Amino acid sequence: MIPTEKRTYQQIRTVERLLSAYQQEAHGIPLARFLAGFYKQNPQMGAKDRRMASRLAYHYFRMGNAAGQSEFPLQLAIAEFLCSEESTVAELLLPALYPAIHAPLDEKVALLEKHTPFRFLEVFPLLDQLSAGIDPRRFVLGLFEQPDLFLRLRPRYAANVIATLERAGIDFRRVGDFTVALPNGTALARIPGLAGNYEVQDYSSQQTGRFFRASSGESWWDACAGAGGKSLLLLDSYPGVQLLVSDMRGSILRNLDERFQAAGIQSYRQKIIDFTKKDTAAVLGREQFDGIILDVPCSGSGTWGRTPEMIAAFQAGAIRRFGALQRQIAGQVVKHLKPGKPLIYITCSVFAEENEGVVRYLQDHHHLHLEHMEVLQGYHHRADSMFAARLIMKRL
Repeated sequence: MIPTEKRTYQQIRTVERLLSAYQQEAHGIPLARFLAGFYKQNPQMGAKDRRMASRLAYHYFRMGNAAGQSEFPLQLAIAEFLCSEESTVAELLLPALYPAIHAPLDEKVALLEKHTPFRFLEVFPLLDQLSAGIDPRRFVLGLFEQPDLFLRLRPRYAANVIATLERAGIDFRRVGDFTVALPNGTALARIPGLAGNYEVQDYSSQQTGRFFRASSGESWWDACAGAGGKSLLLLDSYPGVQLLVSDMRGSILRNLDERFQAAGIQSYRQKIIDFTKKDTAAVLGREQFDGIILDVPCSGSGTWGRTPEMIAAFQAGAIRRFGALQRQIAGQVVKHLKPGKPLIYITCSVFAEENEGVVRYLQDHHHLHLEHMEVLQGYHHRADSMFAARLIMKRL
């Protein structure tokens, strides 16, 4: 066995051991967090070995359920052929196909289906449950690519950020006037002069701001604020808004406080609200708002390009559970919306039951009428896919 071949088989065995440990020990934790612990337990792995193991693991999961009955080395070779433009694993185990590794994804899929057990329709078995605005084939093809890292630039700092990235020799592309895309994993913290001039926010997430249309002096509530990305987008776009943020997790709201402090935002209110345990009236009384952002807990299926371990692990029954939770939360939140004012309903899901299904529920049961809804097709931009709807409370 020549040295390169021996080394390649060592890499295959390493990632097989890693994935076996993940399936036995992870219990649903994100792959990225598991890898950090795995490498800590295996300090003999150098930086190059860790990078290669991580790449192979992520590429393996991007295949979802396709080629699941094949031997592991072949599965890994198929994944590398799909997701890479250079691979010793694919070169060793798929020598006849390897010259086409630079071909477009559609061509590589056709070659794999003709010459290997890989079947495209087995990658993502829930295509019949997608929202109407999702192109099923393009969505699945997007799962084979790592999404980019997106920065939302604060307008007064945009020119400085662009100039700083250029001086540092960072590869990036412009996406609109105040958005740039960089390769995922770009070490921004190591670039002096950038801190405070941007927010890390996916491109589709930034596009939800088109639905806000707030006015200075209005009172808005970000009901499931998380770490505050949508709130910061709202306040950067409409600085005169009076904002309440809430979440059920105190720890995540502390992260929000840190982000707001870094952005120089001090004037806002904050409350811990668990929509599954208490009526909102116990916290908010009869308070009503001029606008509510409701970025609900969801399957996260629009972000699985970043967490491909979820593709095969996800169970269809979870869609119904998320839909029920979303309807419950929305039903509590809309009681605090003024007549004639907007509810901005957002998910990072591609499933119709979490998207159009909840919109229909809100129209049928909570006196809201739909002004506009849209699937944000992230696969056109190497971004996440999301759903957003603007609904208006009827005047009774």
